[in-house]
Amino acid sequence: MGSRMKKEILIGWVVGIISNTLGVLVCILIIASVKRLPFIETWSFYQRSGSLWMILSLGALPNLLAFFGFLKINRDYRARGVLLATFMTAIIAYLIYFL
Repeated sequence: MGSRMKKEILIGWVVGIISNTLGVLVCILIIASVKRLPFIETWSFYQRSGSLWMILSLGALPNLLAFFGFLKINRDYRARGVLLATFMTAIIAYLIYFL
């Protein structure tokens, strides 16, 4: 695999991680505003209750926009990077759920 391909996949992976992080933050903010609780309290509730995997999974939804956006502009290797970040999130959510 060429260095150009690796760079494109890395860029897509970084975009996937950033969009996933923003998705998690938005999910927590929405839940916190609906329940009228502080952000930190909402985060710690999901952490204590063992439901953090749900928030991580919902947070991966913006990766769909990044993935299809990269495909639309013919950046296939960047889309692969986003897919890699999404799989990584799925594995982490799976581990959190079962451990």
